[in-house]
Amino acid sequence: MYDLAALEAALAGTVFAGKLHFYPLTGSTNTDALEAARAGAPHGSVFFADAQSAGRGRGDHRWESNAGQGLYVSVLLRLPLAAERVHLLPLAAGLAAAEAIGAASGLTTDLRWPNDLLLGVRKAGGILVESKLEADRLAFAVAGIGINVHQRSFAADLDTPATSLDLVAGRTVSREALLVALLKSLEREATALLESSAVSTLPARVAAASTWVRGRQVEVHGPQACAGVTAGLDEHGFLLVKTAHGCVTVRTGGMRAAKAG
Repeated sequence: MYDLAALEAALAGTVFAGKLHFYPLTGSTNTDALEAARAGAPHGSVFFADAQSAGRGRGDHRWESNAGQGLYVSVLLRLPLAAERVHLLPLAAGLAAAEAIGAASGLTTDLRWPNDLLLGVRKAGGILVESKLEADRLAFAVAGIGINVHQRSFAADLDTPATSLDLVAGRTVSREALLVALLKSLEREATALLESSAVSTLPARVAAASTWVRGRQVEVHGPQACAGVTAGLDEHGFLLVKTAHGCVTVRTGGMRAAKAG
């Protein structure tokens, strides 16, 4: 379990102070956060659990959330963000998660556009951002982040082989330290999206933290399914893929390494 008193002390003076909501077991922290958002919960409310019975990833994929094994957290964001910048939130959250993983474990994360956290060739985490717009502005967003911390074994049928921070670091990584680092980084990265200068540099920062967005043979899944070689991110943070029929700008969906042959 988490040391809640230590977490509150570490977050004193931040937007998250006094807004931590912990569940020994819940269905989904994103569901909890969305319900709270609709009920008027404030910016910076944090919902995290020791275990989830119905953890969710993108595309309705299930996220394994066994007790005491990983970081399962969702953060409510109420920012005056223009609608055309909302799609950047998963990228900003990815950068925040990578920084937090580095701070807590010393490991370097490879970002797989738009929402996967990899250590080497194995997946260690994922991001699910769900949002509501009002006219041309963000009403609220929930940034859900799951990170494998203490896991030693994984399901055999995963699209991408998985790993955990402990396995790669070769030591026990503190979930408390990881959570504190993540929240502080997420606040900084999300708030920066209000500034045009930060938005303009975000695609380059993501590309610098990723081996996936340029020169990789991939299969894109989702509404814009295609196969080809990644050619970077455009100025809006969308993925460019060179296919046999030309260059495709992928605005939504995900990707995986192309199958051999």
